[in-house]
Amino acid sequence: MTKFRIFTLYKSPSRDYQFSYCSSATSPLALKSLLQQPEEQQQSSIALPQTHNTESHFLPLCLDPRSFVSSLVQCQSHFQIKKVHALAITTAMIKNLGVINKLIYIYAQHKAMVDAYFLFFRMKERDNISWSVIIGGFSKLGDNYNCLKTFKEFLLCGLPMDNYTLPFALRACRDTLSPHTGKEIHLLVYKFGLQSDVFISAAIVDMYSKCGHVEDARKVFDKMPKKDLVTWTVMISCYAECGSPEESMALFDRMKDNGIVPDKVSMVTVVFACAKLGAMHRAKMIRDYIWRRKFSLDVILGTAMIDMYAKCGSVDAAREIFDQMKEKNVISWSSMISAYGVHGRGREALQLFPQMLQSGIQPNRITFVSIFSACSHSGLIEEGRQFFNSMERDYFVEPDVKHYTCMVDLLGRAGRLDEVLELTERMKVDKDEGFWGAILGACRIHGDIGLAEKAAKSLLELGPRNSGYYVLLSNIYANAGKWEEVAKVRRMMTGRGVKKTPGWTWIEINNKIYQFRVGDKSHPQFKEIYEMLKLLVERLELAGYVPDTNFVLHDIDEELKAEFLYTHSEKLAIAFALIATAEDTAIRMTKNLRICGDCHTFIRMVSNIVQRNIVVRDSIRFHHFSKGSCSCGDYW
Repeated sequence: MTKFRIFTLYKSPSRDYQFSYCSSATSPLALKSLLQQPEEQQQSSIALPQTHNTESHFLPLCLDPRSFVSSLVQCQSHFQIKKVHALAITTAMIKNLGVINKLIYIYAQHKAMVDAYFLFFRMKERDNISWSVIIGGFSKLGDNYNCLKTFKEFLLCGLPMDNYTLPFALRACRDTLSPHTGKEIHLLVYKFGLQSDVFISAAIVDMYSKCGHVEDARKVFDKMPKKDLVTWTVMISCYAECGSPEESMALFDRMKDNGIVPDKVSMVTVVFACAKLGAMHRAKMIRDYIWRRKFSLDVILGTAMIDMYAKCGSVDAAREIFDQMKEKNVISWSSMISAYGVHGRGREALQLFPQMLQSGIQPNRITFVSIFSACSHSGLIEEGRQFFNSMERDYFVEPDVKHYTCMVDLLGRAGRLDEVLELTERMKVDKDEGFWGAILGACRIHGDIGLAEKAAKSLLELGPRNSGYYVLLSNIYANAGKWEEVAKVRRMMTGRGVKKTPGWTWIEINNKIYQFRVGDKSHPQFKEIYEMLKLLVERLELAGYVPDTNFVLHDIDEELKAEFLYTHSEKLAIAFALIATAEDTAIRMTKNLRICGDCHTFIRMVSNIVQRNIVVRDSIRFHHFSKGSCSCGDYW
């Protein structure tokens, strides 16, 4: 008589799989009775025979591997898989490597990794398929710990590497942001001579890209003998994510030159990269390409294009895309609301909210962040307060730290610091760097050193890596003349290894992007640029311009401070634009940091003197300067 032992496999606190003995069955009929229990009662139990008997007492089926594999493919549920599994046990078909591999694969497909690993663990013979199926199962389920753990066991078993198992391990390194382990696997690829394999190379590029190792990703990419569309898309996305969108655009052009035709998925990545770049001429070229390829404006592509146009400086073009979309989801509506907000058109942003409700779309957390941001940029205090009070009451969206941060920003810009303190004391969620940074920003505007020091103490306890917070605190101390405190903040930055982000301005001239930094003399026409800047300053001073030296963080003479301000990157970019473009041409530029108050005044006055429209995108919002005024209403 065959005796069956019943085991339960479970996951231990250490995330490893453990086995425990449950009970036994003394006949196939008893086993059948167990397996025919209601599915919810079976849990993770699996029956395995101690000795195999080829007699089948139930479930008639042709006893050949193809029949079992066919039956497994047709299984619709976990319970049906167990029935075929039971028959494979009683007929000894479980000894067939192809059958057991397929059984493991089907279990993994149905996310039953406990059962899959139990079978795998009991196998006396394993081939590459066995390992790739179990490692791939863990990977697809997001169990990266056991994926890499099993992959290490695979390395010790002596079987050769293949292009099925390696990509799964590389994906786990990508998802866990483990570039060190990824590099070790990359070395194995060379050891086994698989560096020319397209699938493996693409997985390595993807892993390095997501881990932020751009140079390593590009080296592998350039060495690939053949590159498919997915690999090109991954590399384009890598540059965009890591702050080099101009490289993304160059790769996109090269991809097309190599005869690779983008699909809609890759175009979403290109649109995202263009949004990062902020170049309007590029946005128009991409739109024309999408139109020529007749890609439909579905939710994903349409929403990406809304974001692209908004970040390239044209909220009206973004609205055209929005209106052309036949289907919109909550992200589409939120993106359009956000677009109006960052361009200082808060009223239009709020008008979209009831239209969204009428279309049957309910707001989510992102929607309210967009709403509060729009209110903040336009100074709509009462409207922002009303939305904040109604979000949980009327729409069942509980405020999180991002919503509180937006409210602090809204109230802080308006100088209502007492209300900021009150909000801080009654909020129930944990405060993060962004929250305390918003309070510091409000203190910077209104010169409240006492509150700034309280906020700074809480902020610095979190050990932020964002240099902007330290610079903000330095600004506050510098404006108060506390140079010793400024020095302390700088020493703290040095001690924590935090480096100040250098300021850069990118300007779009005749479909080309130029880059400037403070005091820049690298441009071939730098003499003409500085001469134009000198003329501009003279004309502005006659119109009443006085440099605001509060924005210079150095304990130096006021005259030297003014000279330092004159060479800010934004001013150099504008001087170059006035040399290089026709008189009626709009000037568009992007600043990687928040524009300083002195540059804001300078550009506003320049727009009136030279009668040019100037669009500036900084790290916070857009400023549209025209005839001596700004779209922000000097409320920023």
